[in-house]
Amino acid sequence: MTNIFIISPEDILYQMKLSCQLPDMIAAIATRKIITDAADQVGIKIQSKELQQAADNMRLLKKLVKAKDTEIWLEKHYLSLNEFKKLVEISLLSAKLAHHLLAEQVEPFFFTHQLDYVKSITYEVILDDEDLAWQLFYAIQENKISFPDIAQQYIKEPELRRVGGYCGIRCRGDFIPEIAAYVFTAHPPKIIKPILTHKGVHLIWVEEIIQPHLDEVLRCKILRDLFAAWLQQQLEEIKLVVQI
Repeated sequence: MTNIFIISPEDILYQMKLSCQLPDMIAAIATRKIITDAADQVGIKIQSKELQQAADNMRLLKKLVKAKDTEIWLEKHYLSLNEFKKLVEISLLSAKLAHHLLAEQVEPFFFTHQLDYVKSITYEVILDDEDLAWQLFYAIQENKISFPDIAQQYIKEPELRRVGGYCGIRCRGDFIPEIAAYVFTAHPPKIIKPILTHKGVHLIWVEEIIQPHLDEVLRCKILRDLFAAWLQQQLEEIKLVVQI
């Protein structure tokens, strides 16, 4: 015997309350209304060709290659074809509104906050013993040991040990302030002096400092960040009346 559960809109709303998801949903609704109202006020229109291209791009992004793939995805998310078009339209309106309002602010913002976009490539070992950290620091300077050797001997996590303590490419904001100050003033390749934090004693090898360039990827990121800040400001300035 198959059990059938009928889930009503009231059930969905109630579950959102119990899951504490309602504030996020209300903010999302308000954000959508802010975008559509602002786009209408400045006269932004979506052409049919633009909408079709954006829909094709979204399907490609979600790997919906075949018509059946799209149909299954729509059913999974309880969306009609018209609602999918509305989803694409909101995304396109958002992008065009961001460009209309803030595109000219991207370059000045970049040059004002250029230091925030400098990146570093670092390797790190965190020790419990400060005296040991200083011994290893001096041993590296005297070429008695290499940083990869230290990583192999003193990193406990197997995955991190396999990559020699590699931390990836990170911006200043990815570091705690007391570490960032030393990393981004280093002249790589260089080991920086041991740094004591609440996590332990950090021994960090700075391999490279990457100066930022305002390419298309960074331009888009800054525009998204500016638009997100603009939306947040709009949300804080409006009064929401929620009728439930």
